[in-house]
Amino acid sequence: MTDYDLIIIGAGPAGLSAAQYAARSMLSVLVLEHLAPGGQALTIDSLENYPGLMPSKNGFDFIDAMHKQAENFGAKFIMEGVEKISKEGNLFKVYLNNGEVKSTFTIILATGAKYRTLDIPGEKEFYGRGVSYCATCDGPFFKDKKIIVVGGGDAACDEAMYLSRLSKNVIMIHRRDRFRAQKALAERVLKNLNIEVRFNTVLKEVRGTTGAGGKVNSVILASSLDGQEDKTIEESADGVFIFTGTVPQSSLAAGENFQAELDENSHIITDKTMSSTVAGFYAAGDVRNTPFRQVVTAAADGAIAARYASLYIDDIKGNHY
Repeated sequence: MTDYDLIIIGAGPAGLSAAQYAARSMLSVLVLEHLAPGGQALTIDSLENYPGLMPSKNGFDFIDAMHKQAENFGAKFIMEGVEKISKEGNLFKVYLNNGEVKSTFTIILATGAKYRTLDIPGEKEFYGRGVSYCATCDGPFFKDKKIIVVGGGDAACDEAMYLSRLSKNVIMIHRRDRFRAQKALAERVLKNLNIEVRFNTVLKEVRGTTGAGGKVNSVILASSLDGQEDKTIEESADGVFIFTGTVPQSSLAAGENFQAELDENSHIITDKTMSSTVAGFYAAGDVRNTPFRQVVTAAADGAIAARYASLYIDDIKGNHY
């Protein structure tokens, strides 16, 4: 016997979708989340590209609805982190940070990704004092201030648009000569009169005052052509928002007595059923090697993972219908 048929680690869109589908299939489901349900989706100001969601919702309201829906179907939630996972035969054991151990036939890892840092002088020192990775979290502190946005993907463009509603002085820098974001979003940024876009530019350093009450007051920027950095300038700034990608939270894929295969960027490699190279161990959302990272694809991953985890459990229990 096990404590649960399925344990889902992570309660972002992928984990919550998996919880709903699995619980609706009459599986006993436990969802573990070390903070609060939502993950990066909580920072979304306006979720306007989720099919059928009109009018758009902010990330908090969207996640709150998903959380309640999964609970209504019977999924159980525990707000606790996971220290490690072990596997013996067909049984997984999940060791929680509070010392408890939960057993299960299957695991869906939906731990997502965390913000990628630039590792430049001043970034760590001024985090929370002008440097941020979340516009909706910290943007209101910089109303009518001079803001630097770093990045060129969907997240960077979306967050720059949000910040442009708070300030008419947003400078967006990107190391390439064009955005990587979806065309419609990129064009919206380029047409925004409150955003000055500087391509072929990199952030080299964040500067400011130290000590009590210290804060950002300038940045060092360098022009970057054909990968070669040359001219540098110092630009005054009140806030620096960095959106240069994410790092998958895949460390739990290496457990005791098992190791799921990872790609070169540490994403978990799965097949189309969200199965990893370890039987009974699935991955969904940004933690896996998906070619497109959006809320809608994460939710789809979770549904697929739950479906095939259910079939795997039937095989183990011998429930063939």
